[in-house]
Amino acid sequence: MCVVTVSSVGQTKTLCKGYLACANVAFCFWIHGVLKTKLPKVGTTIFTTMSALAQQTGALNLSQGFPDFEAPQALREALGRHAMAGNNQYAPMAGLLRLREAVASSVLLHRGVAVDPETEISIVPGATEGIFCCVQALVRPGDEVIMFDPAYDSYEPAVDLAGGRAIRLPLPAPEFQIDWDRFEQALSNKTRLVMINSPHNPCGTNLEPEALQRLAEFAERYDFYVCSDEVYEHLVFDGSHRSVLQVPGLRERSFAHFSFGKTFSVTGWKTGYCIAPADLTAELRKVHQYVAFVAVTPVQHALADFMEAEPNYAFQLADEYRHRRDVFLNALKGSRFTWTPSQGSFFQLLDYSAITDEPDTILCQRWTKEYGVASIPLTPFYETPPKSSYLRFCFAKTDSVLQEAAKRLCAI
Repeated sequence: MCVVTVSSVGQTKTLCKGYLACANVAFCFWIHGVLKTKLPKVGTTIFTTMSALAQQTGALNLSQGFPDFEAPQALREALGRHAMAGNNQYAPMAGLLRLREAVASSVLLHRGVAVDPETEISIVPGATEGIFCCVQALVRPGDEVIMFDPAYDSYEPAVDLAGGRAIRLPLPAPEFQIDWDRFEQALSNKTRLVMINSPHNPCGTNLEPEALQRLAEFAERYDFYVCSDEVYEHLVFDGSHRSVLQVPGLRERSFAHFSFGKTFSVTGWKTGYCIAPADLTAELRKVHQYVAFVAVTPVQHALADFMEAEPNYAFQLADEYRHRRDVFLNALKGSRFTWTPSQGSFFQLLDYSAITDEPDTILCQRWTKEYGVASIPLTPFYETPPKSSYLRFCFAKTDSVLQEAAKRLCAI
């Protein structure tokens, strides 16, 4: 057998050459012969697991959050046009200026807020990357970051990699709103960042109207920053979305994250943007340039074309997605599930407590196999999961798929 001998921490190790060839990254962390993972609590995401199970079983995939219908034709044609025209090399690190200008126009139109496309907007390869860069730019070893359970699964790993400590506070079901007394008790001189998400994934709820003002008061008193995940900003069915960008006291200390993929039904394009004051943007860009450097160039050109030509496109989204939510829920009226209609996002929670007390992580897999509808359990989004009888279903699907899924669920 071909071997290679290496030294690590004063010890000699003999390793198979194949190991080095296939696991160079692991070898870098070889300490006393043991691979020391930096993310010991992280495995395969529930989204990957359930989408794979849906594919294996031929189930209707209402688990992972992506539309099953096409994006606007003009947007898709623009991508092909720019790729064929040769716009395939690096864009500026902060993003194409014309796309940042289109974003600034959109924020002014929808939020009534003026932002500087040069110094306050960064185009990133997906909101997840923007959130990661925000955390790495701000959080230092020993800092505390407050987030709310159920929390999207990328938040805490970003904090762990920055050397911070995640403080996870529950959003009590079924309203899933912030308990402000408990929040204040969690604040300390170590609190560096608070992460919020509205409209909320996975719950489909919106923050109460007064929540951002209360958060601003605490932020000024305790001097922390805010990372606001607003990727479903245009999918609000009750009232309207309010951004941290619109709130004095938060505007100057917040990173707001958005997704072209969610707005334009192109989740696979993995392109989003972050808006923050110039000083915070400068720090985010310092990290972004070494994580991904740039977002995809022809995608940026295509988005700029479409936003310039269709500035009012997002105004129609809430009605379209409300229709999809209602198609799904109306078709479920004969079932044994109960629910509160989703207030925003792609997602609807269904309470199955009248059917079974089986754990949600087991039940969602069994029902995917037996009834052919894939969903997502709620407990993986918690640090300390409560007893949960909720499953999350994505209704960013065509009417026929939603009706067939509901028909199968009614049979349970």
